[in-house]
Amino acid sequence: MGSYGLVSAPLSELLELQELDLTIDRLQARHEQLEAHGEITQARATLAEAEARLGELKLLLDAVTRDQRRLESDIDSMDRKIEAERTRLYDGSVANPKELQSIEHEVEGIRGRKSRIEDQLIEQMERREELEGQLPPVEVEAALARERLAEIESTSARELVEVEQQLAKSLSERDAKVEDFDVDLLELYEGLRRQKKGVGAAALIDGVCQGCHQQLSPMYLDRLKRTEGIRRCEHCQRILIFD
Repeated sequence: MGSYGLVSAPLSELLELQELDLTIDRLQARHEQLEAHGEITQARATLAEAEARLGELKLLLDAVTRDQRRLESDIDSMDRKIEAERTRLYDGSVANPKELQSIEHEVEGIRGRKSRIEDQLIEQMERREELEGQLPPVEVEAALARERLAEIESTSARELVEVEQQLAKSLSERDAKVEDFDVDLLELYEGLRRQKKGVGAAALIDGVCQGCHQQLSPMYLDRLKRTEGIRRCEHCQRILIFD
């Protein structure tokens, strides 16, 4: 199992160092996430999607409104044309029967075109009403997305400062703590941390390694009890601290 010499700090304090290192790992991961603006990026994407749908909806509504106004203008123009032609029919200014008949046919033709345009106008009015009904919930969604982005940007900025402060404090605490440990023990511990997802030391509770959660064999446990210095898990090789 190897000899690592005398250790200045009790092995039990290695668990305290392990907990501190895990705290530092979490703080560093959070710091990287905040610096990368992961949450802000997602919030911006959500806002961009909502605003894109809102913009598309407004463009459709504007197009339908323009068509509606054009059709209304066409109908108004036809009404004036019909009124002018009817005036000619009955004001005595036209006496020729054929010309009068031609005017009547023109009026009927205009009325037919007007009826078709009125049908189109009704369709556009219904379409406009439908689009106007879709607009408010999308506007609310976009507004909420803007508020959420502003909140995250503000919160992330504050949290980044807090995380940096906590990280600096924890790193300073670690620097002071590691001075009490044997160099060879620290080298082993840190090597195991790199190999074992950040956990190089674990408590042994009721014969179970808390690092890999495996039960140690009775023979190996008995051997560990008679071993001085560094004791390690038979399964994961982490440094074991007896409870």
